[in-house]
Amino acid sequence: MSTSPAPSQQATVLVVDDIPANRNVLRQTLESDNYEVLLASDGATALHVAAKAAPDVILLDVMMPGIDGFETCRQLKAGQVTRNIPVIFISAQSETRSMIEGFQVGGVDYITKPFKAEEVLVRVRTHLTNHRLTREVLAKNQELEKTNARLREEIERRQMAESSLELADAKLSLISERETRAWGLEAFVGRSPAMQEVIAEIRRLQLVDNTSVLIKGESGTGKELVARALHHSGRRSTKPFITVNCAAIPAELAESLFFGHVKGAFSGATGNRKGYFEMADEGTLFLDEIGDMPPVLQAKLLRAIEDGSFMPVGSSAERHADVRLLTATNADLDAKTAAGTFREDLYFRIKGYEICLKPLRERLEDIQLFTTHFLSRFAEELNIPVPVLSSEAGKALHAYHFPGNVRELKSILERALIESGGGTIEEFHLHLLNEKAMMAPVANSEPVGTAAELPLNLELAELELARRALAEANGNVSKAAQLLGINRTKVYRILSQQDSVPTDSG
Repeated sequence: MSTSPAPSQQATVLVVDDIPANRNVLRQTLESDNYEVLLASDGATALHVAAKAAPDVILLDVMMPGIDGFETCRQLKAGQVTRNIPVIFISAQSETRSMIEGFQVGGVDYITKPFKAEEVLVRVRTHLTNHRLTREVLAKNQELEKTNARLREEIERRQMAESSLELADAKLSLISERETRAWGLEAFVGRSPAMQEVIAEIRRLQLVDNTSVLIKGESGTGKELVARALHHSGRRSTKPFITVNCAAIPAELAESLFFGHVKGAFSGATGNRKGYFEMADEGTLFLDEIGDMPPVLQAKLLRAIEDGSFMPVGSSAERHADVRLLTATNADLDAKTAAGTFREDLYFRIKGYEICLKPLRERLEDIQLFTTHFLSRFAEELNIPVPVLSSEAGKALHAYHFPGNVRELKSILERALIESGGGTIEEFHLHLLNEKAMMAPVANSEPVGTAAELPLNLELAELELARRALAEANGNVSKAAQLLGINRTKVYRILSQQDSVPTDSG
């Protein structure tokens, strides 16, 4: 029973012999066992056919005119396509000695004339099997070499990644150290009892870095500085600190900005985007001006705060983030809660701990420290000697109300340093808001008693209302802004136009 390959796996044998009778005998023998047989009558033809057809086995006669069998074999073994094809020499019994040369040039076996069909088939079949097994071993070796090469590349890549991570960790550690110095407790300048109490509160919270903290205070009192100090003094100091100004977030984009979105969630969503919560994972999320958060977002924020779960816009898969929440406001959240504009459950959730920052006017002993600190810092940036503050300028600063608190003091001193050219800073270099003048009636306009008596000129009407509110608030711009239902910045903007507002007589 034949053990030759199935037709779909039919092997090809090239028979090379200059005697047609020999070629025919071998062809018939091989075809009877289902081999495909190619014929060549000389060495040159054999080289051409072998290079083109790449047979599985070659039966090659030794004695031929032109190129003999040995030279033909040498050239076959030198060819890229034919070098691995098994060559079985055809030899007469008297030529047995010459077979040594046949093996030396690359032959694997020989058959003798006259041919014995069974011997021919067994030898061809044996060397086909050997050749197939050799190819499989070579293929497996090549695959192993490729796998080893990939493993070596992966090892090198991981080593490089580990080196990069070590370098990144070193850089991050250095950055964290710098940020801790810049934003940690060392950054606090004030030494008044009020500021010392704030510093003590931050120290108490260092080991409790999952507790939500609500920081209250007027604009410019340093709420973000306190938030950064809380972050950089705890175990989350090397993780992200994400700051969000709730007052600047458009209501229609709020959900996407906070929780992210997936590609195609809405028009313009060309890719996946992380929201603030996911960006702050393992770190701190600082929500400034939380009292101005859109009501529609407050309920969704509450759930994210409670269990860290949120759903990106357009996604059906819930995500989780480990976030420490810090919030800040200059608004009266108790009043907003009572009025129903701020959720009571959210209010209770964000004020796990409260830190209240007093305005600068209530800690006057800090003014001199801040003045020295800011002037030294500005002088260092400008590479000039630290300027001197005249006694009159110092008295003016201590007598000033500072509606903008520390931020306003910093701006006043920066401008004064520039205007003084590095020399002594005099009182006229300090551009302080004249709050009494702000509360005074507008020049050339009659006092107005009721809403019905407001001037028809829109700018005059705004100015008059701002003046009334400021008078009723005893000069406190924040309270005046609350009475008017606008922010402090707009009050300042209205009052700053006092001298340029046209009168009714114009």
